[in-house]
Amino acid sequence: MLDRGTAVQHTAAPPPADLADDEIDLGQLALSIWAGKFWVAAFLVLALAIGVFYVAITPRTYQADALIQLEERSTSLGLPAAMQELMESSPRSVTQIEILRSRMVIGQVVADLNLDWTAEPVLLPVIGHAVTRFRLPVPDMAALTPFARADEAIVLDLLEVPPQWVGDPIQLTITAPAQYRVTLPNGAQAEGRVGQALYHPDDGFSLRVGELVGAIGRSFEITQRRELDVINAVRGNLSVSERGNQSGILSATFTHSDPAMAQRILDAIMQSYIEQNIARSAAEAQSGLNFVQQQIPIARAELVEAEQALSNFRQGQQSVDLSFETQNLLTQITRIENELVALQSQEDEISQRYTPSHPVYQQLLNQRQRLTDQRDQLQSETEALPETQQQILNLTQAVEMAQVSYTELLRRGQELQVLEASTVGNVRLIDRAQTARAAVAPRTSLVIALAGVLGLMAGIGFVLLRNWLRRGVQGSEELEKIGLPVYATVNHTARAAALMGPNRRSRDILAIDDPTDLAVEALRSLRTSLHFGMLDADTRSIAITSTAPNAGKSFTSVNLAVVTAQTGQSVCLIDADLRRGQLRKYFNAPKIGLAQVLAGEAALDEVLIEGPIAGLSFLPAGEYPPNPSELLMRRSFRDLVVELNDRFDLSIFDTPPVLAVTDPVIIAQAVGATIGIVRFDETPLGEVEAMKRTLEASGVRMSGVVLNGFDPRKAKTGSYSYSYSYNYRYSYKNR
Repeated sequence: MLDRGTAVQHTAAPPPADLADDEIDLGQLALSIWAGKFWVAAFLVLALAIGVFYVAITPRTYQADALIQLEERSTSLGLPAAMQELMESSPRSVTQIEILRSRMVIGQVVADLNLDWTAEPVLLPVIGHAVTRFRLPVPDMAALTPFARADEAIVLDLLEVPPQWVGDPIQLTITAPAQYRVTLPNGAQAEGRVGQALYHPDDGFSLRVGELVGAIGRSFEITQRRELDVINAVRGNLSVSERGNQSGILSATFTHSDPAMAQRILDAIMQSYIEQNIARSAAEAQSGLNFVQQQIPIARAELVEAEQALSNFRQGQQSVDLSFETQNLLTQITRIENELVALQSQEDEISQRYTPSHPVYQQLLNQRQRLTDQRDQLQSETEALPETQQQILNLTQAVEMAQVSYTELLRRGQELQVLEASTVGNVRLIDRAQTARAAVAPRTSLVIALAGVLGLMAGIGFVLLRNWLRRGVQGSEELEKIGLPVYATVNHTARAAALMGPNRRSRDILAIDDPTDLAVEALRSLRTSLHFGMLDADTRSIAITSTAPNAGKSFTSVNLAVVTAQTGQSVCLIDADLRRGQLRKYFNAPKIGLAQVLAGEAALDEVLIEGPIAGLSFLPAGEYPPNPSELLMRRSFRDLVVELNDRFDLSIFDTPPVLAVTDPVIIAQAVGATIGIVRFDETPLGEVEAMKRTLEASGVRMSGVVLNGFDPRKAKTGSYSYSYSYNYRYSYKNR
C-alpha cells in the first residue's frame, strides 16, 4: 500500500508561525490591491460620480466682503483732561466686532431689507437646484408642473400675517399671466393680481406681489419668519475679524446663495453699524453739552456772588484798594495755581505710560512740590499783611477764580456745540461690500479631489477586507504546514472554471476538448506524481475526495483518468458516489453500475463501459441504493478493488465529500491512496484539517492533496481565522 506520508513535491520549511504572522509582506499587499484593481476602479468611478452629483445639486454660495477702520481720534478742542477722556475714542476691536454682530445692528438690517420675508419657487426634490442651474429639461407631466424651472422668480412688496401664521408656509400658484392664487395656512384661498394689494381682513393677512415670473401652474412658497431666527441666520453667515494685531482694521464677509443679495445685506450691515456709531458719538457730545450748560448758570451765579462780596467789602471800607505788594502776591499765587492745574493734567497723562518711580514721573512730582512750596510761602506772606489787605486779597482771588471758571465753561460749551454739529463717529468705511464672481462653496475641485481620494481608500479597503474575509485556502504552503503534501496545483482557467462547481455549463471533458489548457497540464503533473508515488502501494487504485461539494472532485477524476489513459495505460474510472454520483453524464452511461455489482444484481462486465478514448473504462454508480454505506462495507467491494487492480493499471474512485458522509472513509480503507481536492479561496483550511482528522481516526492517512482552481491574482498572505461546520446537505438526488 502507498506510503501515505510520502510527499511528491518538496518545498522549503515554512517560517515559524509566530514570525510569519507578525510580518507584513508589502509586495504581496500591493499585488492583492492590483488584483482587485477593477474593484478599486469601480469604487473610484462611483465616488467621483457621487462627488459630481453633490456639486451639481448643491446651491452655489457666494461671499461679499467689506473693510472698515476703527479710528482713535481726539476732539482737538482744548478740553480739560476729564472732558478729553469723555470725548476721546479708543475702541477695542473685540468690542466693536460684538457690536457689529449685535441684534441692534442686524435687527435694523432685517427690518430695512425685509429679510424676514421669504418667497421662493418650489424646487424638485434633491435635483431642484441642478434643474434651475443647468436648465435641465423636465418632463411635461401634471405631477411636475408646480416645480420650478430656470429663470422663475417672485418679488414681494408687502407681507403681513397674523402672529399665529409666523413660520407657516403660504402656497402661491400662478393661475394666469399676472394672476395668482394663494392658499393660506388655515386652508382658505384667495385670488390676486401682480401689483395690487391682496387683503384678507378677517385673518389679518395682506400681500402685494411686485413681480412674478413663471409659467402657469408654477408654485411658490411664501413665509413670514420669526425675527430672532432671521437675525441668528444672518449672524451665522456673517464673519468679522481683525486684520493683524491691534491694527484697528476689521474685515467683514457675508455668504449667501444670491451674490447680489450677499452684497446688499453686507452693505446694509456696514451702514447700520456706522450710523449707530455716529449716533453714539453725537449722544456723547450732547451729554457733555448738557452738563456744561447746566454748570454755566451756577458758575455765573458764583461769579456774581464773588463780585458782589468784593464790592460790598470795598464800600464798607471806603474804597480800599490792594497795595502794590498785595497785588503782586495775588498775581504770583494765581500763576502758581494755574501751573499746578496744568501739572495735574500732565500727571494724568504721564501716569498712563510710566510708573511713579520713572525719572520723568519723578521730575514732574519734584516740580509740583516746588510750586506747592512756593504757594505755601506766598500764602504765609499774606498772613503778615494787615487784616483789611488780607480780606480784600481773598475776595479778589475768589472773583478771579470764579471769572476763570465761568469763562472756561463758556468756551467748553461753544466747543461742544461745534463737536455735536460735526460728529462723524470713529468708524470709517474703507471698502464697500463687493461680491466675488466665483462661488466659495461648494469648492468643485476640492470636492472632486476628496471624492477621488475617498473612492480610492474605499476601493482599497474593500479589496483588503474582501481578502481578509476569505476563509478559503490561499496557497500550498498552508496545506504543507498541516502535514499534507501538495501533489499538484491546478491553475484557474476560464474553460476549467466553466466545467466544475455548481455553475458548470456542460459535461465536456477538458482533457479531450482542449488538451493544451493549463489545467490539463497540471493534471499531467499530478499523473506523473502519482505514478512514482504509488510504486510501493498495495493496489494501483486511488480515492479522490474532498471536504464538501463543488471543490472540483469529479472534474479532477474524469480528466486525470483521460490524461492517464492517453499515456497507453489502462484506466478504470469508478463513480463511487452512490448518493449523488453524476459521472454517467460525461459518458452517456445507463442507470446501472457499481451499486448493482455490490448488491450482486449484475456482473462487472455487464456494467463496465468503454470510455471516449482507448484504454479508458467507466463504471457508473448505477441506481442509488437506500443503503450505500452498507454496500461499501461488504466484502464484495474489496474483492472488486482487487479485481480492478488485476485488470487495469490504475483505478480512480470518485467518492463523496468526507465531511458529508462516511462513504469515502470506507472506500479509502480499501484503495491504495487517498487524494483530497482543495478548492482555492473556497475550501477553509479548518475543513481540510477536519478531513485529515476524520480519515486518520479510521486508520487512513491521506497521501496528499490537489489545490484546485488556483488564481494567483486573488492569492493573499498573512494570518487567517477560520471557522467551519459540517452541516452540509448531501441527500439522495432523484435522477
